[in-house]
Amino acid sequence: MTVAGDVGQLLWVGFHGTEAPVDLYRRIAAGEVGAVVLFKRNLLQVDEGTDLAVVAGLVDALHAAGDHLLVAVDQEGGRVQRVRAPATVWPPMLQFDAAPGDAGLTLARRVGAAMGAELAALGFDIDFAPVLDVHTNPANPIIGDRAFSVEPERAAALALALADGLGDSSVLACGKHFPGHGDTQEDSHLALPRIDHDLERLRRVELVPFARAAAAGIPMIMTAHVVFAAVDPDRPATLSPRVIGDILRGELGYRGVIVSDDLDMKAVADHYGVADAAVAAVAAGCDALLLCADRERQEGAREALIGAAEADAVLRARVGEAAARVRALARSRGAVQRPPLSIIGAAEHRELAAELAALGPTPEVGS
Repeated sequence: MTVAGDVGQLLWVGFHGTEAPVDLYRRIAAGEVGAVVLFKRNLLQVDEGTDLAVVAGLVDALHAAGDHLLVAVDQEGGRVQRVRAPATVWPPMLQFDAAPGDAGLTLARRVGAAMGAELAALGFDIDFAPVLDVHTNPANPIIGDRAFSVEPERAAALALALADGLGDSSVLACGKHFPGHGDTQEDSHLALPRIDHDLERLRRVELVPFARAAAAGIPMIMTAHVVFAAVDPDRPATLSPRVIGDILRGELGYRGVIVSDDLDMKAVADHYGVADAAVAAVAAGCDALLLCADRERQEGAREALIGAAEADAVLRARVGEAAARVRALARSRGAVQRPPLSIIGAAEHRELAAELAALGPTPEVGS
């Protein structure tokens, strides 16, 4: 494979508008894009809500533009679900923490399967879910009720049950945000958060769900743009070989695809620059880079990676390794049995959502 071809696999991009630009289709056909990420801004809205047929047509057109392209979406439930009514609208995932014992795990797998079936009907390959962060800080502006529990082992078990449900419906799950965004005071979309807990605390709380996910073989894990001072006081996790290489690959033994959070977020873009950050993230161990907002930044990251890989044999090998993982992930999709659009918002799915909502108020930290 050429350097440019390998770099293309690493670039997972977004765009603006409800129609993909002609240039994006050209880039997909040329092998310059490994995945496309869709947001609410890309999903046509009509009086009845999301126009599901148009969304399915967009996903199909993207897939048709290139071999083994992946199409991804953030569909967590609660505050973060891009596909809305008439699709099933899911309550926040912290609701699961109110379920007794194994009943919560059974419900989580059923919800994951239903959520996955609706995404599969639209043609999506990847759901950037579940959240593996632990809800330990009630003042956290970005995670909160997106997490599954206030307790690490419970958060892990519930989140991985939902991931299994997504897999039951042939949708690839992605656990996030490694090594844990649950105790930050700032939103990494807007600033660069820092966590000063010692390593013992991180292993006891934040790392537990990711350790369980690694052992379970979750297909993807997404990094956090957060500085974990006990591991690397100088760089956020996304750019840190110590966090990704020593902890996630080394200590936790993770062998799946590592995806960066969006490099357009201010935590990275404002402090490092997207092009330099793209090179640093791949060198640190990321296999795929989210570049979801800015076309010029996407091209800048591509050029920076190609130039750096051609000049550095070690980075070239790292790019090749990452591209191989992405290609293997895409090939793992195989021939997927796609449900009909009529399954979206089905009565049994709405009943599941109501069952989850009826569990009562989401637990408070420390309760």
